[in-house]
Amino acid sequence: MIKYALQCEQNHQFEGWFRNSQDFQDQVEGGDLQCPLCGSASVSKALMAPSVSGTRSQDTEGVSADSDQEVALQPNSDQRQQVTDMLRDLRKHVVDNSDYVGDKFAEEARKIHFKESEPRGIYGEATTEEVKSLVEDGVDCLPLPALPEDQN
Repeated sequence: MIKYALQCEQNHQFEGWFRNSQDFQDQVEGGDLQCPLCGSASVSKALMAPSVSGTRSQDTEGVSADSDQEVALQPNSDQRQQVTDMLRDLRKHVVDNSDYVGDKFAEEARKIHFKESEPRGIYGEATTEEVKSLVEDGVDCLPLPALPEDQN
C-alpha cells in the first residue's frame, strides 16, 4: 500500500492509501476520488515531506514525535482539537453520503468491488477476519475514525 498526501482544488489536504500508483491514477481519472471535506473530484498529489526516523523529540508545540510513523497529540492541545474536529467532519461526511449496510459490510463491499452490485459508498460492521479477507481480495476499505465520544 502507498500513502499519498492529497489536496483538492479548494486546497483541502488529506491522505489516501492506494495499492499502487496506477490505482491512484485510475481513481483520479475515473472521478472516484473525492475530497472528504468538500466532495470535489479535482484531487491531486500534494507535496510530501519524507519520513525520517530519529530520537524522541518535541517537534512542535503540543505534538511529540515518537517514531517516523506515529505522532501523539497532547491532551487539550489546539492541534488535538483541530484533528478531532476534522475526523468528526470526515465521519459525518461518510455517514451522510453512504449507505449503512450493517453486518453485511464485507459481503456488500465484495459485491461492489467485483461489479456485482452498483458502485456506491457504504459503511457498516465487519470482523477482523472479514477485513483481512477483503484486503487480501484487493477490496479497498478503511475503518471510520474513532472519536472521543465513542469511548464512553
